[in-house]
Amino acid sequence: MNNTIFIVLVSIPVVGFVLEQFLVYLNKTMWSNEVPVILRGICPVKEYRNSQLYNKEKYSLNFWSSLFNLLTILAMVILGGFAIVDGWARELGGDKMVLVTVIFFAILGFGSGIIDIPFSYIQTFIIEKKYGFNTMSQKTYFWDIIKTGLLTFFIGVPILGFVTWLYFKLGSSFWIYTWIFLTIISLFANFFYSDLIVPIFNKQLPLEAGSLRTRIEAFAKSSGFEVKDIYVIDGSKRSTKSNAYFSGIGPKKRIVLYDTLIKEFSEEEIVAVLGHEIGHYLKRHILLSMFISFFMNGLMLFLFSMIVDHPAFSLALGTETASFHMGLIVFGILYSPLSIVLDLLVNYISRKNEYTADKYSSEHYDPDYLASALKKLSIKNLSNMTPHPVYVFFYYSHPPLLKRLERLK
Repeated sequence: MNNTIFIVLVSIPVVGFVLEQFLVYLNKTMWSNEVPVILRGICPVKEYRNSQLYNKEKYSLNFWSSLFNLLTILAMVILGGFAIVDGWARELGGDKMVLVTVIFFAILGFGSGIIDIPFSYIQTFIIEKKYGFNTMSQKTYFWDIIKTGLLTFFIGVPILGFVTWLYFKLGSSFWIYTWIFLTIISLFANFFYSDLIVPIFNKQLPLEAGSLRTRIEAFAKSSGFEVKDIYVIDGSKRSTKSNAYFSGIGPKKRIVLYDTLIKEFSEEEIVAVLGHEIGHYLKRHILLSMFISFFMNGLMLFLFSMIVDHPAFSLALGTETASFHMGLIVFGILYSPLSIVLDLLVNYISRKNEYTADKYSSEHYDPDYLASALKKLSIKNLSNMTPHPVYVFFYYSHPPLLKRLERLK
């Protein structure tokens, strides 16, 4: 039994890596030396070539990052790395199993973070900088890492500790109470993310009175959408890429515009983009995404509760004693194929909702402005405008540019 589980634990990451690289290969087959006919008049030659070079370098870095992570996981499984960390955690935590679990994942989290830094640094300061996207200083970069680590410690550790305590207190039925607890945490995060988390990393200032604010408020009022909080975030502190998003629900809803969006897009284009976002809100897409997330969390916890007590799963990783944290590691690997299937469904629903939001904006505002904004975003961000359909099926939460433009017509 242990040998079978061991083989499965080794096979799943390998198959996942091969699948990922195959999909990247398919995507590359869509590239060409000349601008495709369907993109002529949309994407200039220079930007088209740059987008290929940019994505080629990103894929190359991702290959080495994924390969290194694969080899790390295989080494941890085959050479008993998880068992070694388990031994360290037990030495430090003694017979306090909640503490042992927290220490175990703290060690793994710290190690994973250290491994990711070189790849993240290359992406930010070599690739992104080379193509004119990165505006972040090294000081800001490392401060972000420190802040993220502190947030993970002060928020993640108590949550993990409480969930572990629920398991030892309630046994396999812990998943129900954990589901309720995590749902409450998610709702709280949705309500107060912009108030509590965003200010740690960025400055948010109310959009000043003027023609843009007047246009946004007029459009929102005509759509039956009440909005009072319109903020500008200093996205240019880190990147030249543009964005806009909604945050919060109910009375805490807030429109957030990147300063780069305001700088490089016309007011009509910005209103059209926000019309798309308002369409998401009024069509209940945000609530649907939340419910899907809650359902998937419940399913994951239920399945985890079915195997966490099975000693064979922990023993397959080389430990002599079964434990909650080792069961969680095994489950994370075993769950990944199902996670891929669920992500396919989520991405399909998301792409469908994007079309619906585009339609809403085009029905309530001149669709040419949304089309113009989508073109600018794709060209400016050097997006791959001719992705392979299979790659889109697996990874894209938004439809490709050309598909969206076709619908807008």
